[in-house]
Amino acid sequence: MHRPLIPEVLHARRARTLVRRSLAAAATLAVAALPTLPSSAVAGARCYAPPVEARVIRPFDAPACDYCAGHRGLDFDTRPGQVVLAVAAGSVSFAGLVARVRYVVVAQDDGLRATYGQLATSSVDVGRRVRAGQAIGTTTDVLFFGLRDGERYLDPAPLLGTWHRRARLVPLDGSPRRPGPPPQLVCRNHDQGG
Repeated sequence: MHRPLIPEVLHARRARTLVRRSLAAAATLAVAALPTLPSSAVAGARCYAPPVEARVIRPFDAPACDYCAGHRGLDFDTRPGQVVLAVAAGSVSFAGLVARVRYVVVAQDDGLRATYGQLATSSVDVGRRVRAGQAIGTTTDVLFFGLRDGERYLDPAPLLGTWHRRARLVPLDGSPRRPGPPPQLVCRNHDQGG
């Protein structure tokens, strides 16, 4: 049998609900106010070469809390079999399957952790040292790339440069092409990276 609640109990429940909602809203605002880049990234003006040459099809979407929905990295639109390169030097801390999805995690020398996910193959093992630009695996049709500073997820986009190739003329008379200049990594957070 259901007994009706007395007004004092109803008032206390409403007050607790209001307090919980206020605390949740305050926590959401506090998380949203946090900078996306660690202070060390700003000081060091990091700029990484992207792990693949492909366009981003799903951007970073910061979650409101540790267990809230969001997208904790970038998804790149890749061709199956495309080579994935380490963005920085470090040690492989994980290489394997999680829920039948292949991942490689690199504890970078600069203190960040890079996660490469949805890999078709992995060419590195746990404990192995990798250098920036070294192949660590190949892609499926999508590559996930995420960065963490401790337990905090970072938006990788501001830390990734883009390769720019200088336009050049090519001969039309059948003479051999001369090699062009190497591409330059151009970064959002400063003029040139490397």
